[in-house]
Amino acid sequence: MKTRCLALCAAALLASVSVACAWEPTKPIEIVVPFSPGGASDQMARTIQGIIQKNGFTQTPIIVVNKPAAAGAEAMLDIKASSGDAHKLITTSSGIFLTPMTTRLDVNWRDFTPIAMLAQDAFGLWVNAASPYKSAADLIDAAKSADPALKVGGTGSKREDQLIVTGIEDTTGVKLTYIPHNGGGAASTQLAGNHIDADTNNPAEEIANWRGGSTRPLCIFSTEKLPYSEKVTTELGWSDIPTCSSEGLDVSYQMLRGFFMPGGVTPEQQSYYAGLFKKVSESQEWKDYMARNALIPDFRDGKDFVIFLEGDETKHQMLLSKAGFLAQ
Repeated sequence: MKTRCLALCAAALLASVSVACAWEPTKPIEIVVPFSPGGASDQMARTIQGIIQKNGFTQTPIIVVNKPAAAGAEAMLDIKASSGDAHKLITTSSGIFLTPMTTRLDVNWRDFTPIAMLAQDAFGLWVNAASPYKSAADLIDAAKSADPALKVGGTGSKREDQLIVTGIEDTTGVKLTYIPHNGGGAASTQLAGNHIDADTNNPAEEIANWRGGSTRPLCIFSTEKLPYSEKVTTELGWSDIPTCSSEGLDVSYQMLRGFFMPGGVTPEQQSYYAGLFKKVSESQEWKDYMARNALIPDFRDGKDFVIFLEGDETKHQMLLSKAGFLAQ
């Protein structure tokens, strides 16, 4: 397409007529992932890389680069410093709000160019397969008298997982000991080894151990059941997991999964990538990926994405303030 457009523009110049050629990338596209390889954000970026290349949505090579230092701050500062570079993207989750708010990092999502949100990601309350807890109520009842407090693992400090744990404490009045890990995979490994009592992982980060029989879900921190009925184990699929609120644990939380560009790009460049991710969202490969990892379909771009970001920012500021996690 790029070759045809260039040829058309050249012909128009020779004929002294005007023709509009849409912007297209002219060098490799770099997707920056603000987390370590193997995590949910990295899996998503590499899946999308494969979908784009397999379907020929662009002829330009796509490179995935992991920059996990300082809870994603390295990646965010890199994108902020790359203003005007239309060949860079960054994967985003709720860390786009959490990292600056908890560290006083001099960056804000408004420094970037919002492209698209492809889905939302639910979190689950997981226990070891041999755990005596058969429901969220069982775990909360045990936590009320546990001494020492039950240990609940998650990814990082003052991030999504810990916000959920503080939400459980606020809602139920129990005291839990939060154990931060470098990623959801590490938390799942510790849970499978029975070194912690529970974790609050995303489905994508726990599915391997659930399928392998090492861990199991008690409930999902979502307002509705997950929409996927295909079996993960011999008996259960994602849609069989109850919501935590239906189990008497009135806590819900979902995390955005999307992409930004640096600031200072043109509307044409922004439109190019919004169109690219729209194609990704409509591909069968992406729908299959969402089903495998229990992502909640929710594509938004343009004004709809900005409105979502404004509301999500306000929500996270309130949650962090209540938890005492806002940087002073």
